[in-house]
Amino acid sequence: MTSRPPLRLPVYALMLVALLVRAGRASDPSFEADARPLIQQFCVDCHNDKKQKGDVNLDRFVTPASLAQNPKLWEDVTRVLRESEMPPHKKPQPSDADRARLIGAVEHTLAHLEYQPDPGRTVIRRLTRVEYNNTIRDLLGVDSHPADAFPADGGGGEGFDNHAATLYITPILMEKYLQAARQIAEQVDVAKLAGVDPNTKFDPHAAAHNMLAALLPRAFRRPTDEGEINRYLNVFDHAMQSGRDFNDAARLALRAVLVSPNFVYRIEADRPGATDAYPLNDFELATRLSYLLWSSMPDRELFDLAKQNRLHENDVLIAQVKRMLADVKSRAFAEQFITQWLDIRRLGSVEPDRNRYKDFTPELKAAMSEEPIDLFAAMLRDNAPLTDLIACNYTYLNAALAKHYGIAGVEGDQFRRVTLPDATRGGVLTLGAVLTVASYPQRTSPVLRGKWVLEQVLGVQAPPPPASVQTLSRDDKPHDGQTFRQRLERHRADPTCAACHAKIDPLGFGLENFDVIGAWRDKIGGVPVDAAGKMPTGETFTGPGELKQILLARREQIMRHLTDKMLAYALARGIEAYDTPVINKIMDDLKANDYHAQNLIVGIATSYPFTHRKNATITDRKEAPHE
Repeated sequence: MTSRPPLRLPVYALMLVALLVRAGRASDPSFEADARPLIQQFCVDCHNDKKQKGDVNLDRFVTPASLAQNPKLWEDVTRVLRESEMPPHKKPQPSDADRARLIGAVEHTLAHLEYQPDPGRTVIRRLTRVEYNNTIRDLLGVDSHPADAFPADGGGGEGFDNHAATLYITPILMEKYLQAARQIAEQVDVAKLAGVDPNTKFDPHAAAHNMLAALLPRAFRRPTDEGEINRYLNVFDHAMQSGRDFNDAARLALRAVLVSPNFVYRIEADRPGATDAYPLNDFELATRLSYLLWSSMPDRELFDLAKQNRLHENDVLIAQVKRMLADVKSRAFAEQFITQWLDIRRLGSVEPDRNRYKDFTPELKAAMSEEPIDLFAAMLRDNAPLTDLIACNYTYLNAALAKHYGIAGVEGDQFRRVTLPDATRGGVLTLGAVLTVASYPQRTSPVLRGKWVLEQVLGVQAPPPPASVQTLSRDDKPHDGQTFRQRLERHRADPTCAACHAKIDPLGFGLENFDVIGAWRDKIGGVPVDAAGKMPTGETFTGPGELKQILLARREQIMRHLTDKMLAYALARGIEAYDTPVINKIMDDLKANDYHAQNLIVGIATSYPFTHRKNATITDRKEAPHE
């Protein structure tokens, strides 16, 4: 008599069971009574002090308060339980009711943990290359992109270039700052900047003073006093005394401003005597907000509100967020966030096999790069639901990209909103940029594409492959009577590979109708495409349209991952355990407002860690040991 595999309910059914179990209880779920015994029974055999499979030790968490040490771990625990990834299939399984009881108890505990408000570690950081270019443009009207010659930015935690701890200044970068300052000063009309007519007689010292008095507060993004102005005015005076003319002397003073730490760094001053966190002043808040939404310095309206000490008022701050998102400069935020979050900046270095994919021209590559930026910028501007990132009936195309997608009626180089004829396109999964970077030069890869969906969209880190894993052929044509998918299925049968591939491959199979450069195909090597998949939780689907519906059922998981990433981008640091209440609050507001985009931005811009800081000299939080 053969044993039957355990019955696994689909995700939505398991959620319903959890609700019914909770409804049937006289009191709220308890970690000690409902979760801990089941963890001991089904989990700690593999995840204890001595045997920490996957570097996970659940035996150390014995009270509700102990979960606060690592809430992300417990979010992962509930996810793998809900999707029946754990316990492993060869191990004893909890009943559906016990599984739902365990999930409910952990989630209830996480939702009611108490944290001390903490804005996180304060790290002074320099402008990124994009921020430097945009600031020079808005400060001086110079749009020559001088920072393009700088070394690449760090690209640290959470995958974003603006991570404060990675934005070092190296000797080479310092040399580049000096060179850039010289080049920028040569491009500026200093007589116009100083507000004088060079054809009339004027007082050079007074003109230079007026120039610096107007320039320094904008360059340093805060008020300046006469003492600070005079330090740069002395540079001008010494140059004049040495025989330089007004223009040369003024340019020398300007160069000194542009290499000042007050310009190249975003400095937030410590508050003497403060032993705890405190609100930013309004100029610091204006700077955080402008570099978040514009990747550039504050404009006159933000400066004026900061001078009036009104920007921190909640209604005023929300109104400014919405004003700034409506401004064309917010496209910089869309570009920086979406391309780094989706890991599609690599498109510039991707080179599909030219013999096979002759349509992959520089023009098509440029159009692929443009589409996700225009799409996300429009979502922010129009306050569209963020679930459109998963599935929507529109995108932004020009003629070249529309032709590549097989969509008629789009003419010219200009990008415009296009209603899609069916569900095969729409959302980030079917972007040409995504499909191309998640392919090999000569063939598609369900593994690469599935891993991309798992990590970038669902926020689940895939483990690295075993060192001894065998690679598959470089092309996807049938070999020895087997399709590429059949060869991959045989590869997946290896017990060392099966568990991970069961999570990854179905996601990639759903995208197999797209070739290496994202064009639609019905056949591979003359054989019809098999785009069917089965999720570990049992749901089956065929093709990208049905795959997106599967993902929409996981919208809360996807939106939480997006919130984590955007908060990390806004704070220029990694997400910590004490950020959990902030993320919970933002998520509650998002769910209550159908996940509209501006609610996420407003939630972050008005959040405690975005509007507060603590002195850099305050000792960072020391995590207490697990109870």
